[in-house]
Amino acid sequence: MGYVLGVLLFALGIAVSIALHEFGHLLTAKAFGMKVTRYFIGFGPKLFSFRKGETEYGLKAIPAGGFCEIVGMTALEEVPPADKHRAFYKQKTWKRVVVLAAGSITHFMVGFVVLYLLAATLGLPNNKDVPVLSQISNCVQNHTVPLDSPCPANAPAPAKAAGLQAGDQILAVGGVTTPTWTDVRKKTQESSGPTDFKVLRNGQEQTIKVDVPKVSREFPDGKGGKTVKDVGTIGVQTTTTFQYGPVSAIGGATAFTGQMFVNTWEGLMRFPERIPAVVKAIGGGERDLDTPISVVGASRLGGEAAERGLWAFFLLMLAGLNFFVGVFNLLPLLPLDGGHIAVNLYERVRDWVRALRGKPAGAPVNYLRLLPLTYFVIFVGGAITLLTVTADIVNPIRLGQ
Repeated sequence: MGYVLGVLLFALGIAVSIALHEFGHLLTAKAFGMKVTRYFIGFGPKLFSFRKGETEYGLKAIPAGGFCEIVGMTALEEVPPADKHRAFYKQKTWKRVVVLAAGSITHFMVGFVVLYLLAATLGLPNNKDVPVLSQISNCVQNHTVPLDSPCPANAPAPAKAAGLQAGDQILAVGGVTTPTWTDVRKKTQESSGPTDFKVLRNGQEQTIKVDVPKVSREFPDGKGGKTVKDVGTIGVQTTTTFQYGPVSAIGGATAFTGQMFVNTWEGLMRFPERIPAVVKAIGGGERDLDTPISVVGASRLGGEAAERGLWAFFLLMLAGLNFFVGVFNLLPLLPLDGGHIAVNLYERVRDWVRALRGKPAGAPVNYLRLLPLTYFVIFVGGAITLLTVTADIVNPIRLGQ
């Protein structure tokens, strides 16, 4: 039951995001005085609609997108004489760009709001592996002692004895910069005896000398078994989730939004090279966790997250989906909004250059000549969607995979 609820909730989140995307176009178009005749969520047969003023609002049977119909989107469209001054193509270039970009901007706003709510409630994950200490142990013991065992009187407590505190960010170990917790752990394991730990505490850098003992630990041997090694350890744990208050969550969500933008762009750049892995997965190969997923796959993961109570992961996926759709929609390819933005900016730059040469403005771009490219983009997009949906049905990515 939890799984089904999660799938439905995630699908609802996607539907709301789509509705808000189109509402962004609607709101800005109306604000600039353009005439909007229809605002619908979905495609196909109409389920219901109502009219308010000059705009018809409604819902269609196939929940796969939506549209906001603005009069005169291109100069090729026939516009009644009474509406010509309100046609989209008659407006200033900056107004047209704002209207076209409003859908993506709305996705970014939704993503930020989701991240803010997550930061203010459950906290944001330490996905950059920043070495901020969360806990200082009373002792360190070898691998033969259960983790929940009480500390014996003679067991060393190196971090506690040296004065390390929860909230310290370790900047360097033994003079070697350690930007991540992985770096801290590696350098600490290589250390022995008095070692300098440079930390950031309350905005101030300071160096603390820690007497690092060697303690036996188990490690994978690469053959399915384990081997025992003596390594340096000081008895600290890293922060896996950063907690925020209602005010500090604004800064936390802002920084995390920047990280997600970077990750989204990097993911888009690697998108083509990951398609062969999707084809391989459909054929029965192991599904790579880094392969693209469809809305179907995302909804399935949302259902699994809800079933396990992993609401932080659920919200992160919803925010990530909004950022991805927002960025993808701005790519300069028709029929995406980014393609229309590119055409409008091209016309503006072209006319500016012509004006410098003493020539009149050029004719509007003939969209009919761009149809072959548009159809190609639609074909490729449809093929990728079909591949990812198929893979998410026959060989889905699962949590804990």
